[in-house]
Amino acid sequence: MYRASINPDVLQSFPEYSALILYANNLTNGPSDDYSTALLRGVEREVREHMSLEDLPEQPHIQAWREAYRRFGSNPKKFPDSLEALLKRVLKGNELPGINRVVDIYNAISLEHMIPAGGEDWTKLASDLVLTKATGTEPFVVFHEGQETVTYPDKGEVIWADAEGVTCRRWNWRQCKRTQLTEDTRHAYFVLDSLAPYTKEQLQEAGEALASHLQHVAPNCTISLEILGALA
Repeated sequence: MYRASINPDVLQSFPEYSALILYANNLTNGPSDDYSTALLRGVEREVREHMSLEDLPEQPHIQAWREAYRRFGSNPKKFPDSLEALLKRVLKGNELPGINRVVDIYNAISLEHMIPAGGEDWTKLASDLVLTKATGTEPFVVFHEGQETVTYPDKGEVIWADAEGVTCRRWNWRQCKRTQLTEDTRHAYFVLDSLAPYTKEQLQEAGEALASHLQHVAPNCTISLEILGALA
């Protein structure tokens, strides 16, 4: 099984960063269902009851991620982190679309625990995964208007990558097509990204909540968690 790690250069530039990595084996994924949809709708209601679009700049974790994006040369207004992107959509009154059971779950965890979250199919990886600074030559493959399109990260951009290329650009902004979670995914890894002032207790709580929901929909799933970075 491939593992995730953080390049020391990233931690040198962002010593306040931590990642909780959750590895899930023998998942039972499938289309969005009553459980995952109810989870999303419930969290969306909670977000709207306690927050507005005007409140976003005052949220400590949003502030931290905006500053981190600026530090590696990315405009957070043009390219918001994945948490802020979800929050903006929900606070504008929109429901998040159902993708599949597992993606719905990690999107709900992201909103509930105010943390960027993502997941990918580890059987689609070509090697161990590393959070690193891009050289600018790593291919990033997406589908645009039905066509496979290859782009490249900016030099110095923080990316997740394996031997085949970029799996996620701008830290947690956009994932590639190759490793995306599908209804057929059985083995996956999930990344919860935290920056100070997010605490170890908050990070662990978010990871345990994700594990609990995954085991609810996939009782035979085996899960392991590890924390990398500042809070390890």
